[in-house]
Amino acid sequence: MQAVPMQSVYEAAGGTEGLVRLAAAWHRRVLADEVVSHAFSHGYHPDHTERLAAYWAEALGGPPTYSETYGGETEVVRMHSGNGPHEEMDRRAIACFDQALTDAGFTTDPLRRALHDYFAWATTTTMSRYHHSADDVPAGLPIPRWSWDGLQP
Repeated sequence: MQAVPMQSVYEAAGGTEGLVRLAAAWHRRVLADEVVSHAFSHGYHPDHTERLAAYWAEALGGPPTYSETYGGETEVVRMHSGNGPHEEMDRRAIACFDQALTDAGFTTDPLRRALHDYFAWATTTTMSRYHHSADDVPAGLPIPRWSWDGLQP
């Protein structure tokens, strides 16, 4: 008898549909937050929700749609770089994400914990690593992969 492979975080989250639902809930929350909404004050791509969901999907074990369609990690990190330290904004973005998890129906562990841990890690590490300039971000960064056990090598 063959062992059934454990679902990826992507699959457990309902695939692309579940992550689009989460991205939409998060986007609504951050636009309503007086601090985090500042990050979107310059505007945002009309397909932001779908792009964000595709990025999360790839990072969480889903298809490489983001990399194949929109670019890679370098482009994502550059969008989030060169704005100086923003710890309060990061904390609030994570709080908005936690609220969005509930809004999108992700209320039970271990899935809720895995999604929270991924978002908190990405927000406080890769997305906030290059405070001084987007030009400091190296080319060719791969999208980090996250699983039930955290960051994957």
